[in-house]
Amino acid sequence: MLINRRHLLLGAASAATLAAGTGGYAFAIEPYRLELAHYALSPPQWQDGPDLRIVALADMHICEPWMPIDRVRQIVAAANALRPDLVVLLGDFVTHHRFVRGQVPYEAWTAALAELEAPLGRYAILGNHDWWEDIRWQYARQGPTRVGEALKAARIPVLENDSVRMVANGKPFWLSGLGDQWAFWLYQKPNGEFVWGRRREDHQSFGFQGVDDLPKTAAQLTDDAPAILLIHEPDIFPEVPARYAVTLAGHTHGGQVQLLGWAPKIPSKFGTRYRHGHIVEADANGIERSLIVSAGLGCSGVPLRFGSPPELVVLDLSPPRVARISA
Repeated sequence: MLINRRHLLLGAASAATLAAGTGGYAFAIEPYRLELAHYALSPPQWQDGPDLRIVALADMHICEPWMPIDRVRQIVAAANALRPDLVVLLGDFVTHHRFVRGQVPYEAWTAALAELEAPLGRYAILGNHDWWEDIRWQYARQGPTRVGEALKAARIPVLENDSVRMVANGKPFWLSGLGDQWAFWLYQKPNGEFVWGRRREDHQSFGFQGVDDLPKTAAQLTDDAPAILLIHEPDIFPEVPARYAVTLAGHTHGGQVQLLGWAPKIPSKFGTRYRHGHIVEADANGIERSLIVSAGLGCSGVPLRFGSPPELVVLDLSPPRVARISA
């Protein structure tokens, strides 16, 4: 079959229409969807733990017009409707990209998050964008961050290398929160010298320095009650001790934009390994550990989502049930 000029023009027009439609969907529709990612786990480390429902919110990236206060309130209402026992906030409350048209006042969005309802309360950790918000913290190499202080003022505890002991239905468990692993920018000059702060033309990008301290966090577990760990970036998971029944993370946005399972950019040194969902890996002793990575709620870099819609994570934890054999 000969392809004439008319066929070529029709094909080009169809491709352009498809691209425009896909771009419009990724820009104007998918970022405003809200899906539910539900996991029901009974890990062996939770043998003595309570039945527990946890709702996790990650990577909200609150700003105008992509995550305005009305959208935050809608997400809070959806989370409350799930009737969680515990709500956890997995970092990156703010954002930094050139498409931001305005900032939502901290007092407004923290007040909205303070409306999250759970008998065991709301607990937060910070993400990299919460540290990157102000250049002063980069040069000081320490907090407190503005985001963290605003959350605390709204009576939302921030766990930064901290563990708290909790009780549900008479059964104790621990909730640990790790400090961010990408808190500070670290650059390398052509002469090999490492410097802190913003990148300049004479710097070559090198990486990040964190405020995370996993040994300190785990050392606070002073009894044998089962434990849950909150982290922002999932890359530290290979180091997480099997003491933790489940680890909850965000940061990757599920790739944010993916086509047929392929994502052009995932902010992880492990590529797609911790992109999204429930991952089970064994430690050096062969003990299996569970990681759940949320696709998050907002946008980073560019205000687009495709193939990775915003989601609330619901985790129903229960002890392993051992079936009895009848005589």
